Amino acid sequence: MVTIIIAEKPDAAKNIAYALAEGKVADKKSKYDVGYYEFTRNKKKHIVVAAVGHLFNLKQKGKGWNYPIFDVEWLPSFKARRMSAFSEKYFRTLEELKNYGDDFVIACDYDNEGSLIGYNILRFIFEKENAKRMKFSTLAKSDLIKSYETMSPKLDTENIEAGIARHLLDFYYGVNMSRALTLAIKKESSRFAMLSAGRVQGPTLSLLANKEREIMKFKPTPYWQVELKLLIGGKEVIALYEKEKITDKSEADKIFKDSKGKDPIVKDVIKKDYVQAPPVPFNVTSLQTEAYRLFGYSPKQTLNIAQNLYSRAYISYPRTSSEKLPLSINNKEIVMALLKNDKYKKICEKLLIGKLVPNEGKKVDPAHESIHPTDEPPKRALTGPGARLYDMICRRYFSVFGEPAKRESVKIIMLLNKNIFSVTGRRTTYKGWMEYYGPYARLDEIKFPEIKQGDKLKMKKLDLLSKETSPPPRFSQASIIKEMDKRGLGTRATRASILQTLYDRDYIIDRSLHVTELGMKIADTLKKYVPDLVDEKLTKKFDKDIENIINKKSKKEPILNKARKAVTMISEEFKKNESKIGKALSGAIVNTQNEKITLGECPDCKGELKILFSPFSKKKFVGCSSYSKCKKCGFTKKACKCKCSICGLEKGKCKCVWKDKIWNPTCQRGYPLPGMATFQKLGKICDKCKTPMIRVIRKGKRPFNMCLAIDCETKKDWTKPGEMKKKFVKKAVAIKEKPVVKKVTKKKSKSS
Repeated sequence: MVTIIIAEKPDAAKNIAYALAEGKVADKKSKYDVGYYEFTRNKKKHIVVAAVGHLFNLKQKGKGWNYPIFDVEWLPSFKARRMSAFSEKYFRTLEELKNYGDDFVIACDYDNEGSLIGYNILRFIFEKENAKRMKFSTLAKSDLIKSYETMSPKLDTENIEAGIARHLLDFYYGVNMSRALTLAIKKESSRFAMLSAGRVQGPTLSLLANKEREIMKFKPTPYWQVELKLLIGGKEVIALYEKEKITDKSEADKIFKDSKGKDPIVKDVIKKDYVQAPPVPFNVTSLQTEAYRLFGYSPKQTLNIAQNLYSRAYISYPRTSSEKLPLSINNKEIVMALLKNDKYKKICEKLLIGKLVPNEGKKVDPAHESIHPTDEPPKRALTGPGARLYDMICRRYFSVFGEPAKRESVKIIMLLNKNIFSVTGRRTTYKGWMEYYGPYARLDEIKFPEIKQGDKLKMKKLDLLSKETSPPPRFSQASIIKEMDKRGLGTRATRASILQTLYDRDYIIDRSLHVTELGMKIADTLKKYVPDLVDEKLTKKFDKDIENIINKKSKKEPILNKARKAVTMISEEFKKNESKIGKALSGAIVNTQNEKITLGECPDCKGELKILFSPFSKKKFVGCSSYSKCKKCGFTKKACKCKCSICGLEKGKCKCVWKDKIWNPTCQRGYPLPGMATFQKLGKICDKCKTPMIRVIRKGKRPFNMCLAIDCETKKDWTKPGEMKKKFVKKAVAIKEKPVVKKVTKKKSKSS
């Protein structure tokens, strides 16, 4: 009999096995092409085997597509969801080991999701209700050994209960409300559109829609600025009139006229010294916002990169809300390990001179500390996004131990014929922590030479600028994640995926979050007919209830009973107004879908170029909307009454092989598209070929931008000369959509 250790993912299983193998290499075995590890520790055989995330998911009992439904069951993921077919081999591997173990250890991530993953495997595959529990925040060897030696003799029941409650809550809301919306559309317009409005998704969309309405209602107000360009210390500096926004044009003209043709004289110089405290350690929200600010990574992309770094034992667990670095972390060992990297050698040497006392934030996480590098840095240099994110995490970690930076602001007030202008400069007098954060400590540095009262400055130019007040800025991907965190919408682990769902459903577009017509209609309709579904208070209350389960202040059953009642009430309201909801959303769906596929103007006929699907080639291509209009009569293909040029009969009566001879499309302009990809229009035109630009997105590959023309000179370096045309020749056939007629010839007999 053996001890079976269940890890959440393959990389984690590998790290755990190699850490616990007592100096020996763990023996890797394989079942169903899934590796697991065997080793002996404390004279007992151990097997470390991995899941691949959730191996069990909720599914409705029985058949039917009505709502509300609450009768659900846990099924293996490959049975519950088509997209989870890959998980079957991991399930089968665990099933094979069922009769080998007499002792079980759950070593999944220590949070709601990880605890539930382990518990479901334990009860449904191994038919056990309890096991030992390892708790760790990094996959570094030292942390894993410590976790094994100090593991809990029983499971973290509160985390498991909270995980079950969250999954059931999200299922009740997500599945029922998605069905309600989809059925309302189908009944009213006979059009199928997969819509959704989950427990957190609804309030988040409503928040974005409110911002969109605020922008739409905004009316710009004209104002004027008098701007003075100066030469100070050989550099051009811009000073503004004391009243930055002048709303009276005549007043602005007078100030401009009175100030013209004179050099300013310094009236006063005001200096202020201030300190800037070191930043606090990263949690998942600040990591996502900083990665977006510095590198433009989406929250989901950042989380994926961070998860990969964690799986390779380079950083601690990323899905944490903590801003703390507790004493249990041996910071000295981590800094000593990073000292070996030439990139960080000088920083580490400075830090090791004094005591490593971090500047911590207020936020805590009962399961994990803040994000930090481990004492097992990469042996080989990282590349790409992983290298950038790892470097940022390391430098942020160093900077929290740094001294406060010292800054100085210098405000120069000057007179220009009794008109007061001013300019403010800032400089760093002592870098402190900024030296450790390096290139990521981006600060405005405007340094002035020594200037005193009475000095005459050199005017370069005086401008009178006409401007308008700007609408409030839209949320960015980073700022909405921050706002969701502030409002308590969703969890640290789910916010990025909720945002991605809003994109996938066509509720929002662009990096600067613009709510589509469909998104606005969904938000407005839900607010009007089922306001509870977009109510932040209700969502926050359920999340608070889940926290109370973890803190042993509540049980899951009363919370789930309350959720079932809430969903039943929302469903009743939905059914009462199903027809109105369907009508309200039908037009928006058509418009949004049409907007999504329309790329720009056809260069031949000024029609619309659209992304279309060819039933002939089973591929997407770009075609002109004028193809659907007959060149002779102007009607669509179905309504066309033109006669065949061969037999003279009308459509439907014609028996000719080339039936398309009847059809004379106005425009046959088309372009092939790369296969196995999704496309986003960029709203730009190629400078060379003047065709619309699109973004091509393929799973597992880096997105790229391209124009539509195959022979555009921007593609000349893509392949060898002539290969591009050959590559797309078959795809070009799809645009014409004509059947291929094969000429049949009889084979000659041997005798002939």
